[in-house]
Amino acid sequence: MKIVEKGQAKINLGLDILGMRPDRYHEVAMLMQSLALADTVALTDAPELVVTTDRDDLEGGPSNLAYQAAELMGRFARRTPRVHIHIEKKIFLAAGLAGGSTDAAAVLRGLNRYWELDLPADRLERLGAQLGSDVPFCVRGGTSLATGRGEILTPLPDLPVQYIVLAKPRVAVSTPWAYREYDKQKNVVHPDIAALADAVRQGRVDKLPRLLGNVLEPVTAAAHAEIGEIKQVMRGHGALAAMMSGSGPTVFGIAPTREAAAAIADRLAAQDLEIAVTETTGRMKR
Repeated sequence: MKIVEKGQAKINLGLDILGMRPDRYHEVAMLMQSLALADTVALTDAPELVVTTDRDDLEGGPSNLAYQAAELMGRFARRTPRVHIHIEKKIFLAAGLAGGSTDAAAVLRGLNRYWELDLPADRLERLGAQLGSDVPFCVRGGTSLATGRGEILTPLPDLPVQYIVLAKPRVAVSTPWAYREYDKQKNVVHPDIAALADAVRQGRVDKLPRLLGNVLEPVTAAAHAEIGEIKQVMRGHGALAAMMSGSGPTVFGIAPTREAAAAIADRLAAQDLEIAVTETTGRMKR
């Protein structure tokens, strides 16, 4: 038996931090958007749980969120996950694109099918919240307002297709580091997440470029000048907007057409970057 799931990347159209919670997580308000760029996660019969990847620099053992997702689903269903999970990566690693979280969500969906559990998506989302703040969103994707520590989701209407160019400098950014550095900041300019969500509800994609905002971008960009340089190239060559996703370091640009996105990618090709051209996608139907 073989089950195949797609793990779609995400970007943050908006990311605000509202304060520290009693549980020491940050209270956030984010506008999350899934992309067509996706990993392929295949589950096949095996004598025991094994996770492999097509990347030498990505471990498939217990430290991998996909492995942890299989163990979690096994405990919940009271079954032993005797499966081989193989992940073919298309999403950049450690990039602010939820690459690990989306693979974990794909495993939750895949084992739900593999074991014929018929769990509703909202149950998988609650399970996913035990693995990480981005996992619940990645279960169904689309466009959502995420609050709490990121696990409380309010679905929004699917955006009309937006063409996206992604560029990741070859630097490593630790999410805990970014949040710690944010806590030291003064005079933070906060994006208007409510206005951003309203623009999506109204189908006013023309408003998006001026409403995008990410309070972690100044933190990461201060340590990595490449982020500002990438944004400048994107905006200078036709992007309607450019912003860092999550804690970075990936920068995304919104282009008016797929051809424009490809042209921006070509302009960036001379730099030492990981680059992809993709588009936004809607919420999963099943």
